[in-house]
Amino acid sequence: MQVEEQLARRIHVIRVTRVMLDADLAALYGVPTKRLNEAVKRNRQRFPDDFMFQVTSAEMRALTSQIVISNRENLKSQIATSNGRGGVRKRPYVFTEQGVAMLSSVLNSERAIAVNILIMRAFVQLRSAASELAAVSRRVEDLARLVHGHDELIAEILAALKALAEPPPVPPRRIGFRPRGRP
Repeated sequence: MQVEEQLARRIHVIRVTRVMLDADLAALYGVPTKRLNEAVKRNRQRFPDDFMFQVTSAEMRALTSQIVISNRENLKSQIATSNGRGGVRKRPYVFTEQGVAMLSSVLNSERAIAVNILIMRAFVQLRSAASELAAVSRRVEDLARLVHGHDELIAEILAALKALAEPPPVPPRRIGFRPRGRP
């Protein structure tokens, strides 16, 4: 499996936008999630809401059906932190394609640049797959419109062919004498 395909699996759709989780990006960049989010917060002006946003609780529930995430509700505390056996205590941030591109400028390392290039290729691959799917979908709809009503026409054509294939009925010959000119 290609690296772009593996990355494409980490791309989710939230709010009709393709995004990547902060934890997935941190793992790819080789930094702790906490450090990635700190770097983003220090450069918040580079990440408007269409580049990065925090998921809502409802979106979080939808994400948990897509990916395996530890029980988040039991890890929230005002004074204590998880001892490492738990998962995430806060709702994650997600980054759009533009946000991922901006991350490479915030995380200025060779690995960040290399990973960023791979992620951009994965987004492009998903976009082309989506456009191909849309084209196939349009084609199927066109064919469905063409075929609609053809069942009745085909039945009529088959009936006409059957009628043509059968010899015309021959009227029965009358037996007996018939004078000429009379039927």
